[in-house]
Amino acid sequence: MHPLRRRLVTTILVGGPLVLGSYALGAVAWPDSLEKMWGGVPEGLRPLYTGWMFAAAAGFFAFSELLVLRVDPDRMRVAGGHGHRFVRVAYAAIIFPSALWLPATKWYLDAPSGLRFAVVWADLALVAMGSLGVLAAATSVRPRPRRARRVAAIVGAAAFSLQTVVLDALVWPLFMLGSGSRSPLG
Repeated sequence: MHPLRRRLVTTILVGGPLVLGSYALGAVAWPDSLEKMWGGVPEGLRPLYTGWMFAAAAGFFAFSELLVLRVDPDRMRVAGGHGHRFVRVAYAAIIFPSALWLPATKWYLDAPSGLRFAVVWADLALVAMGSLGVLAAATSVRPRPRRARRVAAIVGAAAFSLQTVVLDALVWPLFMLGSGSRSPLG
């Protein structure tokens, strides 16, 4: 395996279980806090969030199939001429902050403050930036892959970005801010 590809695969294989493990930790260690972690998101929107998480996960696999497995790391050019490193940084910005979100949110809920909220929001913003980086990579990757593979990667990256940018980094924090006593502003 190409050394650059191996680095990216290692990031995913180390970080992926950390993300899943953080959610398992939350379910096992902090079951009483899980409801609070919705942050005031109305009951009617929660099925959208939950369902879209599956679309985002499928999207992750769709863009990863192209960016991780199909494009030669030495020849890859994305987002205005950047190389494979751009993709590795985008993946790291997605994966490692994602593993920290739930513990950081628990930390915030234990003692709400503006600083703690800012840390959680910054974590979500980093994931959002990483997902926009992956979307940019999927839409601009060179050498150009087959049309079906490229379209699948772009649709997958767009679904993932909708989750991480819109629902997670923009909508969820607004509901958290407006959720009453847990608000750092309230």
